[in-house]
Amino acid sequence: MNKKSLLKLALATAIFVAASAIARAEAAFDEAPTPVRTLAPAYPEALRRDGISGMVSVAVTVDENGNVTKAAVAKSTNAGFEEPALQAVSQWKFKPAKKAGQAVAVSVVLPVRFSAQ
Repeated sequence: MNKKSLLKLALATAIFVAASAIARAEAAFDEAPTPVRTLAPAYPEALRRDGISGMVSVAVTVDENGNVTKAAVAKSTNAGFEEPALQAVSQWKFKPAKKAGQAVAVSVVLPVRFSAQ
């Protein structure tokens, strides 16, 4: 397997893991939080120059108003991507999750991808 195929397989696996985490958390809500305003993370120039791609799984708490109140790295492929991912996701705005028709605070894991291509 070449490097590009391995990267695609790794990204597909990471997406599956993140989706599984969200599915497990769904018992806490009927409607998942939905991003309504996102901010792309700054791509570290040295990693871009070297053609390095990666992903950061960010565990976030979204409050009843759709604001991100907590953000922490759950997993990452490269430490250089962690801070830009946290800074970006912390500024996202969501339509809040709902349980029985009421807005609720929830914790979910979001994948943030960095692609050098």
